[in-house]
Amino acid sequence: MTVTSDESSVRLTIPAKAEYIALCRLALAGLARMRPVSEETLADLKLALTEACSNSVRHAYKGDGEGTVEIVYRLELDRLVIDVLDDGKGFSLEDAPGAEEMNESGLGLAIIRSLTDELEVRERENGRGSMIRFAKALST
Repeated sequence: MTVTSDESSVRLTIPAKAEYIALCRLALAGLARMRPVSEETLADLKLALTEACSNSVRHAYKGDGEGTVEIVYRLELDRLVIDVLDDGKGFSLEDAPGAEEMNESGLGLAIIRSLTDELEVRERENGRGSMIRFAKALST
């Protein structure tokens, strides 16, 4: 596990194992103390983060724990932006199943979409892995 920080973001890299997802939620809760954030907003962000990390653990690496998941938290003046990145099997939002063929991955993305203000899913720029980016306004 690796944690780095600068003035605008915090990066957390975890092994692609389900038991490490709780650390991502703890980091989010700590970061949320830096701005006024309602309990409802924090709960929504925690669930969205759990779904995004779970997608990477389950689908990018097929649950074998043989990779890493990087989470980048950017606390902006009025919102929090979170990137969840992996180096596994990539996919984009266009590849995700539609409502008529909803599976675990598609359901997770639907949950994230319903809880956040913005959602972007795409292959990483290096051509390996996926990035899920979501943002939510920090209303109190």
